[in-house]
Amino acid sequence: MMKTYGLVFFLIILSCKPDTSKTSEYFDIGIIADCQFCDCPNNSVRYYRNSTKRLQEAVTVFNSKALKYVIHLGDFIDRDFASFDSVLPIWNTIKSDKKHVLGNHDFSVVDSLKPLVPMKLGLSKRYYSFKIHNWRFIVLDGNDLSKHGAISREKRTETDSLYNLLVKDSLPNLKPWNGGLSRTQLHWVKSELNDALHNNEWVGFYCHFPVARDPDMHNIWNYSQFLELIADYKNVKFYFNGHNHDGDYLEQNGVHFLTFKGMVDTSYSSAFSIVRMTKDSIIVKGYGRETSRGLKIK
Repeated sequence: MMKTYGLVFFLIILSCKPDTSKTSEYFDIGIIADCQFCDCPNNSVRYYRNSTKRLQEAVTVFNSKALKYVIHLGDFIDRDFASFDSVLPIWNTIKSDKKHVLGNHDFSVVDSLKPLVPMKLGLSKRYYSFKIHNWRFIVLDGNDLSKHGAISREKRTETDSLYNLLVKDSLPNLKPWNGGLSRTQLHWVKSELNDALHNNEWVGFYCHFPVARDPDMHNIWNYSQFLELIADYKNVKFYFNGHNHDGDYLEQNGVHFLTFKGMVDTSYSSAFSIVRMTKDSIIVKGYGRETSRGLKIK
């Protein structure tokens, strides 16, 4: 059940700029999921051309706040490499630090340009981590093994191996638009978790694909393997993702699994958030369709 204790009070506080003398007690971040711009006609559930305006509206709000960083949770574009040139100039006006998660649609470009996608988004690595105060944020690449984003021969071979291993179970999430985490990435995650535990750090994950609700057609292919990996690490506090544009939330074993709603959806509203990290809470202030909520850190 969603935690809403004192939510009205927290949202009033969140609407104000922080007192810089107390920034060590909390910090704020901006979050967008599935901007998914395309210079193409709308359909019944996607309003592609509206995304430039919606992104600009979000950037205006973000720039009025003192944010540690803004992160986009994947699917910055819907298709075509040229689409990046319509949204990146807006994105680059963000005053705070900027982060990207790779989504499946970000690789919906011609094969010859797929290797250029991370660099276009300012990424030197497809998965990475960074630290702020006592938090370690781990950004996953759910396209590491996938039909659309596995670029090297080695990764394509491992993709086929994982897919063929899982297909016999008729899993609802074994779709070509989803993907998986490679053995190398999972090994890296374990090392990051061990380092965080050693350094007494809390951990938050960012990924494009969800993992928690079972069954769910949007889940990363080897979600159960990932959940088994993090189960023993009590310092993991959240997992934030996009991909399912309707959004979702559940808590399992003290971990908050939150799917942010897609910016590209509906003709009448956007979706983005400002999230405040405090010593004992995660406070989400939603804009547009996104839900505001208070999440207790246990």
